[in-house]
Amino acid sequence: MKTLISKHRKIIHVDMDAFYASVAQLDNPELKGKPVAVGGDGRRGVIAAASYEARKFGVKSAMAGSLAKKLCPDLIFVTTDFTRYKEISNQVREIFYEYTDLVEPLSLDEAYLDVTINKKKMQSATLIAEEIRKKIFKKTGLNASAGIAPNKFVAKIASDINKPNGQKTITPTEVIPFLETLQIRKFYGVGKVTTQKMYQLGIFTGADLKNKTFVFLEEHFKSSAEHYYNIVRGIHNSPVRSSRTRKSIGAEHTYLENLTSEVYILKKLEILSIEIEKRLLKANVKGRTITLKIKYSDFTQTTRSKTLEGFIDGQLDIFKIVKELLFQEKLGNSVRLLGISINNLNNQEVEKKHQYIQLKLDF
Repeated sequence: MKTLISKHRKIIHVDMDAFYASVAQLDNPELKGKPVAVGGDGRRGVIAAASYEARKFGVKSAMAGSLAKKLCPDLIFVTTDFTRYKEISNQVREIFYEYTDLVEPLSLDEAYLDVTINKKKMQSATLIAEEIRKKIFKKTGLNASAGIAPNKFVAKIASDINKPNGQKTITPTEVIPFLETLQIRKFYGVGKVTTQKMYQLGIFTGADLKNKTFVFLEEHFKSSAEHYYNIVRGIHNSPVRSSRTRKSIGAEHTYLENLTSEVYILKKLEILSIEIEKRLLKANVKGRTITLKIKYSDFTQTTRSKTLEGFIDGQLDIFKIVKELLFQEKLGNSVRLLGISINNLNNQEVEKKHQYIQLKLDF
């Protein structure tokens, strides 16, 4: 067996609270405080997400909508809106990048951040997590929870402890006691089938798992033995894998009321071009290819692009090209979404190597 060597890092796992359902409640204030299910309507529908009000009745994701309705007769079904989810997700990630380029998104609503060395030069990962959660709420109106720990595995588990709208820090000295008392079913990555198998083997807590020899684990869990042997000892050195080097920068918005006037559409595009300029300047890059995205009220979508000879980053230059693209073809139905993106950037991919050392700083 190859034993991994643990190094102290400061990892934050940020997880948006009931993200899809919370977005629905944000966009429709009448839904606030009410049991909401995203998707799942109809005889064969499956729920994608449920609000905390719905979860109190036992409603949860991957449940049939018909069963959920029986559990919660007052359940309100809403349709998914991935364009809107992605829009907010991008806003949240911009906040992450204010602190570190080492960001590993797991989905639209959660990500790992390595803040061992961070842009703010802050010593405490706990304070960074608090700042991030406050900024997310201020910018989006949504709550997020966080887990802070020396590795991704523990941080992921910790983020679920004080949900919703809370956080939990597990310091390096607390990792082992924390894992020993943790119910095995709460170990991230241990699903229902494995949990039942562990129960049959007398493994109910982390301490029970830790008491099993590697030979025993290999006999019963084959290739997963080393993983289980290490994680319960706080050893999980998987790095936060970032694809931070940008290939494009964009901004888009879904409008609550469809746009029917070219004057209004141009005004909205002007606002988006200003946002693009801000993001380009912040990332210290320029681009050559501008793309306009239009989604109509009937959900049909079109994109139009133009590549320039030189690089640009100014709002006036961007808006001029976008205006050309808008009138390149006749507009269709009323517009529900507009987006602008710019790629062929003048940045070069740089491989960043980070060395981690034992840090005697606040966790």
